[in-house]
Amino acid sequence: MEGAVAAGLWGFVGGSALLIGAAIAYLVHLPQRLIAAIMAVGSGVLISAVAFDLMDDAYARGGFDATALGFFGGALVYTAANILVSRAGAKHRKRSGSNPAQSQADADEGSGLSIAIGALLDGIPESVVIGVSLLQGAGVSLVTVAAVFLSNVPEGLSSAAGMKKAGRSAIYIFGVWGAIAMASGLAAALGYAVMAGASPDIIAATTAVAAGAILAMLVDTMIPEATEEAHEYSGLIAVAGFLLAFILSKLEG
Repeated sequence: MEGAVAAGLWGFVGGSALLIGAAIAYLVHLPQRLIAAIMAVGSGVLISAVAFDLMDDAYARGGFDATALGFFGGALVYTAANILVSRAGAKHRKRSGSNPAQSQADADEGSGLSIAIGALLDGIPESVVIGVSLLQGAGVSLVTVAAVFLSNVPEGLSSAAGMKKAGRSAIYIFGVWGAIAMASGLAAALGYAVMAGASPDIIAATTAVAAGAILAMLVDTMIPEATEEAHEYSGLIAVAGFLLAFILSKLEG
């Protein structure tokens, strides 16, 4: 029970970045390049987490077959679900909305809700991984938590900006994002509780599913935005994020 509570709290920490992003969008205006730079750092950190934390752990637990099937399956499921929410108006949910020509220019009521649903879609595999990382008994993966946090800030900012343009109240905006942050904590707690007695192959497949979904999300949403706005510096910023996460993962080990 204590482990599930700890997993839930760490999942909420990662999800709370959505609230921070929403607060930034509601109170101040940030340069879109700064947001893109944050996204580039988050992309590098997430890629490192996928490569050195999630896939390594999955392979060590379940071998190549469970890891490969889970990895491709996670990407496939995420892509199918992402197509649905994107067509409903959440295609640019990772964008800041500061440029009216993109992202949330239309910002109607439906698109704001679709973006929130898309954020939940992005956050579930990330939160489950946070919970599963505690099963090893060595504490939560700080690399994963940091990566999730960094990727969630611009997403909360994006949707809150769109909802604000659509005339939604602060109570509505922060209520939506507070609920999603709580859902992230719940997903992490459930990930821990459900996987606590599972076989190594199932844990490996679950971890790999999340890794595949996260990598598909990166290529589809975060990296294009970072590259479009940060231009020639996005690769360097992402490398810095990757290196930081790599160092942290080795220090944790």
